[in-house]
Amino acid sequence: MHRAEDILAEWDAQVGRPVLRTPGEVQRDETIADLRKKLREAREQAAETQGKLDALATVTANLYAENLTLKKRLGRKRIAVLPTPEEEQPHPPRREA
Repeated sequence: MHRAEDILAEWDAQVGRPVLRTPGEVQRDETIADLRKKLREAREQAAETQGKLDALATVTANLYAENLTLKKRLGRKRIAVLPTPEEEQPHPPRREA
């Protein structure tokens, strides 16, 4: 994409008069430029949001580990440890009374 812009700029520099575009072509080019800008902004926002999500996951994992450590230090007998995906097994169906 950027290469095309460089080539077009070089072309404009070499051509004595600019190539005239129809109003429809001008509108199309403006629409394309606007959509490219919106796409760039959306990608930046998605990258920022992903970074925040990664940071939140890291903090959550650290707090969970610290919580387990503190419970063990306090000598609590009943510590619920979340299973890892490999350890998870389907739960048996509940019996309604």
